[in-house]
Amino acid sequence: MALSMYDLSVPVFIRGLGQLSHVLDKGLAHATAQEIDTATLVNARLAPDMFTLAGQVQSASDASKLGAVRLADITAPAFADTETTYEELQARVAKTLDFLKTVDRASIDGFESRAVVVKSRRGEMHFTADRYLLQFALPNFFFHLTTAYGVLRHAGVPLGKMDYLGTF
Repeated sequence: MALSMYDLSVPVFIRGLGQLSHVLDKGLAHATAQEIDTATLVNARLAPDMFTLAGQVQSASDASKLGAVRLADITAPAFADTETTYEELQARVAKTLDFLKTVDRASIDGFESRAVVVKSRRGEMHFTADRYLLQFALPNFFFHLTTAYGVLRHAGVPLGKMDYLGTF
């Protein structure tokens, strides 16, 4: 069986967000056990010029949501990026998962050559859908997942590699 564009995108995003929810849960349990204000974790970052944990979660959410939207050529739901609490971050992940579960396989598979344009502060990036997925969407998504994990690990949350990878 050949892998399809859908197989390489939406289920991967769903699994990654599921693991993000898991590491957030472990962060909350750690904060509770150590009597750490969860706002400390929400606002933690690895370096002064990097996003906070909240920014990493929002970015992972956006990377997966917009990745699916651009591949499927559908309209993105608007998320305001206003999450400031642990509960709001978990709700953001859940809302993104709910959206991803509505993306139709038929709107992605067979459209590998569809033009995808990503607009950024540095200008426009032009891709075919397959190149967009492999060279931008997935690396961007995993960057933010990994950085969120790193922020929590750096803050003392007892996480290991299997918390990131999950069970099989």
